[in-house]
Order: sequence, then C-alpha cells, then structure tokens
Amino acid sequence: MSYENGRGGGNVLMAFGLGALVGAAAAILFAPASGSETRKRIKDFTGEALDKAGDFAGDVKDRVAGGFQKGKEAIADRKNMIKSAIDAGKEAYERERDRVAREGHEEVV
Repeated sequence: MSYENGRGGGNVLMAFGLGALVGAAAAILFAPASGSETRKRIKDFTGEALDKAGDFAGDVKDRVAGGFQKGKEAIADRKNMIKSAIDAGKEAYERERDRVAREGHEEVV
C-alpha cells in the first residue's frame, strides 16, 4: 500500500500501534489504583507490548526478506534475457559472416 506522500501502509500501522501503546500506558498510569496494582498493570502491559513489538518486527523481517528475494529473481531474469539477446546477436553475426564468405564477397572479420 502506498500513498501519494510516499508513506506506505507499514508506516501508518506503526504510527497507529505506537499511539495505542502510548494511550494504554497513560491509561494505566492515570487510573486510580494502589501502587502494587499499578506496578502489576505496568508489568503486564510491558510484556504484552514486547510481544506485539516482536511480532511486528518478525512481520517486517519477513516482508523485507520476501522483497529481497523478489528483487534477486527479477535481476536473474533480466540477466538471462540479456544473455539470450547477446547469444542471439552472436549467432546472427556468425550466420551473416558465413553467408558473405560463401558468396565470395570481401572477407568479414
């Protein structure tokens, strides 16, 4: 997903996720509760946030790896196409050189 301003969907999701984390942290800190209950909430929240961040990082890693693999495949395809074109050019040159030599024209190098 890409927007006109050059920001992809991943950036939008990351900003949304970050906003949700900040909002949840503020809710925990400002909610009326005892000190031990607040510490427990913070500990639970931190664990969940780390799990979500790890999942997000894994998703990003998979997307980057997939894009890298697609790029490698595209380069290999172009390389093969260029090699085929060069080989076809060499064959055409050799055929023409042989035809000219058979017809007795000037020698072609």
